[in-house]
Amino acid sequence: MEISAFLIAGLIVALIAIFTVVRAVRIVPQARARNVERLGRYHRTLNPGLNLVIPYVDRVHPVIDLREQVVSFKPQPVITEDNLVVEIDTVLYFQVTDARAAFYEIANFLQAVEQLTVTTLRNVVGSMDLEKTLTSRDTINSQLRGVLDEATGKWGLRVNRVEIKAIDPPQTIKDAMQKQMRAERDKRAAVLGAEGQRQSQILTAEGDKQAAVLRAEGNRTAAILQAEGQSRAIDEVFQAVHRNDPDPKLLAYQYLQALPQLAQGSGNNFWVIPSEITSALQGVSKAFTEQLPRSPATREKPVDDDMTARAASDTAQAEEAAAEAVADAARADGTAPKALPSEPPR
Repeated sequence: MEISAFLIAGLIVALIAIFTVVRAVRIVPQARARNVERLGRYHRTLNPGLNLVIPYVDRVHPVIDLREQVVSFKPQPVITEDNLVVEIDTVLYFQVTDARAAFYEIANFLQAVEQLTVTTLRNVVGSMDLEKTLTSRDTINSQLRGVLDEATGKWGLRVNRVEIKAIDPPQTIKDAMQKQMRAERDKRAAVLGAEGQRQSQILTAEGDKQAAVLRAEGNRTAAILQAEGQSRAIDEVFQAVHRNDPDPKLLAYQYLQALPQLAQGSGNNFWVIPSEITSALQGVSKAFTEQLPRSPATREKPVDDDMTARAASDTAQAEEAAAEAVADAARADGTAPKALPSEPPR
């Protein structure tokens, strides 16, 4: 009986000793912290690693996470300056920098941060209209971060970032915004179409202008070349005439050849036969009947009688052609031709 009582007492003492040792040794993970109270008063903060405390005297509080934490708050209704209610969803990035202040300065720092974010957000957005609220997220984020960081500093917290995840206006406002955006896109498309058409017309007009200028330059060049060609031809004929030195007999013969063409016109009811026609005929006859002076090339060759007969025949044919021309002119007029002398009779 005595032996069993000693064994039971020894076991109890051993269990108490083991429990005491376990209570005296505390292991804190990395990036964590635990506050220790001795006899109900803050004593120290346990750092990561192996720590020893006095059992039954020191009280160790739960672990506080020192890493950066991300908290997403549910959408909160916020009234803008133009009296529109929008739902704003925010995300908060913060970190505990002082475990003692985070445990003793505020009862629940997560709830405190959430409520502070909501109130600050309503103050910031309440001074903006809907359009500015939708386009000024960076401004809202920076103002929220400044207010929260200043307020949570005494709680041992550091607010790194505040992001607005979503801003949801009412459905009616969404429909109106969609209609407005659709109208803006239609207007932009119409403006772009008009600009394209204007550019097309401008390019077409410039093309027509350049084409007209090129055609005018081509016509001018062609006219210049044609005039130069005619001038050169006239100059060549003039030089040939002066170089060959034609006599009046040749000119009289050319005049006789032109008489039938004068009588062929439909409106030639009256035409004048100059008095020099007789002298012209005589000159032609003399040209074919008289013996022309021989050139050095023809002096060596005798003149055949056939050439004289051929000249006389040509003269007779010229006279007949002149007579026929006069008769054709008379038949065309219905009256006999009248010979009007170019000079008064002497």
